[in-house]
Amino acid sequence: MKKNFFIIFVYIFFIQFFINHSYTVEPEEMLKNQEQELRARKISKNIRCMVCQNQSIDESDAPLAKDLRMLIRNKIIKGQNDTEIYKFLSDRYGDFILLKPPLKSSTLALWFLPIIFFIIGILVIFNHTKKSKKI
Repeated sequence: MKKNFFIIFVYIFFIQFFINHSYTVEPEEMLKNQEQELRARKISKNIRCMVCQNQSIDESDAPLAKDLRMLIRNKIIKGQNDTEIYKFLSDRYGDFILLKPPLKSSTLALWFLPIIFFIIGILVIFNHTKKSKKI
């Protein structure tokens, strides 16, 4: 009985692993030129899905993500370089679309607010433990 349970557990684990780590790029989206396809995949891994927001468009199966993947592939076919594609997307959707936004005045909050909140959290915890030791 334990052996069957273990086999079922391992089987379910591997199915979950491969389902969660598969990419949603459909075969009709892929470019015939392998070098261009690798570029498209690299770019799409750095672009945030505007629907899901916690996934790249390479991992998302949202219709907007598919449209953006196709847009990137069309721009690669037209001969645009990576910088031009990133610039087009950030001009159109803002720096939020980039999973790694550039450090500039408009994105300072994106870069430094997490650090500030972390420091405030540490101070609150320290203050709370200090007060609880007095009691």
